[in-house]
Amino acid sequence: MEKIKISVLEDFSPTPGPRYIHEGKFSGELFRQQVLFPKVSEALEKNLHFEVDLDGTAGYGTSFLEESFGGLIRIHDLSYQRILELMTIISNEEDYLIDDVNDYLKDAYEESKK
Repeated sequence: MEKIKISVLEDFSPTPGPRYIHEGKFSGELFRQQVLFPKVSEALEKNLHFEVDLDGTAGYGTSFLEESFGGLIRIHDLSYQRILELMTIISNEEDYLIDDVNDYLKDAYEESKK
């Protein structure tokens, strides 16, 4: 089965930065706009599974991950259910990040219903 693969390290930066572009280099906002949103949109459109590999970087601030993943729902209005159905997060180095990403998606979804 075809799958779309996204690697923060290979597709973006070894040093993920702050939340917003105006706050510094390699922001979550920039990652979402340039890498994550285009590839996730393609996956949803083509009904393809996609994986996001978080391993190999210098680490993540919570604001980077929240802006990247929560923004898919909050900013781009993508389907929470479809993302959950098709997404796999890889984080062997810091496995708690998988739960964090899922929480950011869920929080953005719940906020969007208000």
